[in-house]
Amino acid sequence: MMQVRDRIEELSEELTVTERKLCTALLSDYPFAGLEPIQSLAEMTKTSPPTVSRFVTKLGFNGYLDFQRHLISELKEGQRSPVDLQKTSKPVQGAFLASFLGRANALLQETSNAVSEAQFERICSLLSDEKRNIYVVGGRMSDALGLYLSRHLRQVRSKVYHLPSDPEVWPEYLLRMRPKDVLVVADFRRYQRSLHALSEKAANTRNVQIVLMTDKWLSPVSKHASEVLAVPIDSGTLWDSYAGAMALIEAIVTRIAEASWSKTKTRIEAWDSMRLDFGEPTDDQ
Repeated sequence: MMQVRDRIEELSEELTVTERKLCTALLSDYPFAGLEPIQSLAEMTKTSPPTVSRFVTKLGFNGYLDFQRHLISELKEGQRSPVDLQKTSKPVQGAFLASFLGRANALLQETSNAVSEAQFERICSLLSDEKRNIYVVGGRMSDALGLYLSRHLRQVRSKVYHLPSDPEVWPEYLLRMRPKDVLVVADFRRYQRSLHALSEKAANTRNVQIVLMTDKWLSPVSKHASEVLAVPIDSGTLWDSYAGAMALIEAIVTRIAEASWSKTKTRIEAWDSMRLDFGEPTDDQ
C-alpha cells in the first residue's frame, strides 16, 4: 500500500499553491495532522473543507474518511510485533539459508534506492566534523546498530558518545550537548516513546541536530530530525531485518575513515597501542 506521504511526493509538481500549503501542514506533523477533523485541518491551513476534500481526492482517496483510514493503517503498521508479522509472513521457498539471504540482498538494493548519494555525503560530512560532539542511541533491538556505529566512529575521531540504555542517565548527556552537536537515533517499528522524548529535548532545549535511522513508517523522532534515513526492514518473515541499516552504517564509517585516512591511521595505531597495554589482540574481533 502506497503511503500518503509518497502520494504527496509523487504529485508534488502538479499541486497548486493552496494544495502545497496543505502538504506543508500534513507533513510537518505527519500523520497526526491528517487525523484531525476536516474542519480543523481547513482552519489550520486557512483553506476550506471543500478544498481539503478536493485535495485528498486528487491524492487518490475516496473522500476524507478514506484518507484518514489509510493514515490509521500506516500507524498500525508502525506498531506491528513479530506475532503480527508472522501471520502475514511469506514462507521461505527451497533451501532456507539461500532464500533468506536472497531476501536480505533485495533489502540491500532497496536501501541503495532509498538513500540518495547527496544525503549520504551530507551525513558523512556531519559525522566527521570534529567541531561537533556525536551522541548515539537506539531502541531495544536497534541499539545494537548504535553501538556498532559508535565503536567504529571512536576509532576514527574523538568526542563520540554512546548513550546507555537507562533513561535515568540521559539527563547527564543532555547537559553535555552543545548547539550543533549531533544526536544519531536508531528507532524502528514499535517506536520507543523515551527516544522521542529524548530527541525532543535535545532539539528544543540543546539545539542539537538529529540524524534518524528508521523505517518507511517513520518514527515520531522524525518530527525533530534534520536528516531521516528511512531504510527498508520488511523481510517477509516474523522478524524485521536490519541488513540494510547495517550495510548503510558500514558505508558511512568507511567513507568517513577513508576521507581522512592519514588522521584515521594515526588514531587507529595509537588506539591499538593502548589495547596492547591491556593484553588485547591487535586485529579487529
